[in-house]
Amino acid sequence: MLAYLARRLLINAAVFLLISVGVFLLVRAAPGDPVLTMVDPEQLASGTSAFIAARRAELGLDAPVVVRYGIWLRDALSGDLGYSFVSGRPVAEALGERVGPTVLLMSAALAIGLTLAVAAGTLAATRRDSAIDHITTVAGLGMISLPSFFLGIAAIYLFSLKLGWAPSSGMSTPGDGGGADILAHLVLPAAILALSVAGPFTRYVRAGLLTELSADYVRTAEAKGAGPARVLLRHALRNALVPLVTVTMIYIPQLLAGAVALEQVFAWPGMGQLAVSSVGQLDHPVVTGFAMYAAVLVLICNLAADLLNAVADPRIGVS
Repeated sequence: MLAYLARRLLINAAVFLLISVGVFLLVRAAPGDPVLTMVDPEQLASGTSAFIAARRAELGLDAPVVVRYGIWLRDALSGDLGYSFVSGRPVAEALGERVGPTVLLMSAALAIGLTLAVAAGTLAATRRDSAIDHITTVAGLGMISLPSFFLGIAAIYLFSLKLGWAPSSGMSTPGDGGGADILAHLVLPAAILALSVAGPFTRYVRAGLLTELSADYVRTAEAKGAGPARVLLRHALRNALVPLVTVTMIYIPQLLAGAVALEQVFAWPGMGQLAVSSVGQLDHPVVTGFAMYAAVLVLICNLAADLLNAVADPRIGVS
């Protein structure tokens, strides 16, 4: 196990290095000049080439891209992701303030989505080819097909504007910010993001449970007198959920992508909202920092999926 872990960490380190090169170059190759966005249009028209050159040197943008990457990588490995072009704040600090809201949104959505998926998938598998099974399948395909931002806009229109059941934007009401207020603001975005989890996961649970229910050990348990509930919950469902561990860990980065879209729709103050606004402002350090956060999340989740799968199922080795 330790040898496998060490080998995977070395591979992840190499992958991280390659990702950092790609992200750094792609962000800097994007159209637009961040220095020109900082200059007043009247000054730009009057010809302030000296000021622009000085500003570019101050930000380190006059050096070759290879040199800039080397400096950025050296600082990033020590936890320094640079400074925002727009606010002048450290990127790690700016993103760190937004991690909490994003993690809260993703955690709530994942918990709700997994609960719905296990319940719906179990119900569909135990009533195979029934009306409930067909309805669950159609609903799952609908959740997979419909974009989360569209569902978010529809939810705001129905539940906020028409019915007034939940706030339409933000994380809290100005002047309040209590737990109940945050929960009220969390309901809609978390529920919509949870649907993107419940759709595909319901299909995984249903398929896995159908496979387990047809296995020999299930028939053996039934022949020994075990009741349907015991066979389902203590044998079939338990084994069917083992692959879901891997799928869940791999899906977490995709959940972050959905959170980025919904943070724009619901004005949720997370990392995704900051990253999208930084793209429009050509704030390269913030965009690069967010992309590397996402890359690290992908690498960690893939490694955790392999390790957890080996722990959950002793039949799987880590040679």
